Amino acid sequence: MAQHNPGPQYQQWGPGRPQQPVPPAPPKKSGAGKIIGFGCLGVVAFFVVIGVIGAALGAGGDENAGKPPASSAPKEPGGEEGKGKGEEKPREEPEEEAPAPIRITAETTDFRPTILTNGEEHTSVLVTVVNNSAEKVDVNPLYFDVTAADGSKYDVELAADERQIDTVELAKGEKVTGTVTVKGKIEPKTVTFTNGLFGDSVRADVG
Repeated sequence: MAQHNPGPQYQQWGPGRPQQPVPPAPPKKSGAGKIIGFGCLGVVAFFVVIGVIGAALGAGGDENAGKPPASSAPKEPGGEEGKGKGEEKPREEPEEEAPAPIRITAETTDFRPTILTNGEEHTSVLVTVVNNSAEKVDVNPLYFDVTAADGSKYDVELAADERQIDTVELAKGEKVTGTVTVKGKIEPKTVTFTNGLFGDSVRADVG
């Protein structure tokens, strides 16, 4: 059905005045155009935000790219870093053992009789006593005994050998050397010294 166009309208100016044509009213803009306009602005704003975020991330990446990568020192076998090849860990020196408070040594020697032996056979051993303790040590020929190779034990004969060990008192660091002599011809194996009649005993092999 065809629409009726009313044509130009005329305004009445009063009796006897010519009628002037009135221009038609402009058509109203539809709401669809506004929606499309707002939609375009939203898309543009979205791309602007994406561009700002991308620029910020790119700036952070450039800073990290400008820094040289951290180098780690090569590890040598054993898990130690920075240790040159061929270098060995210094060896710990073993701690020296503290010397024994009393030390004696014994060795075979010839028998040199005194006039008191009456020509009887005797066996002499040359001994040395060293005091390494802070306490004084009493030395006396009677504080020794000799054990033979067959296990027999012999007491010392006094005044039998002219080099008999002296009766002395040893301070720290002092020593004394002399012979201990037993009656008979034996093969001496060990010599035992007792620090006093009831003190500690120290034994030495006869060399």
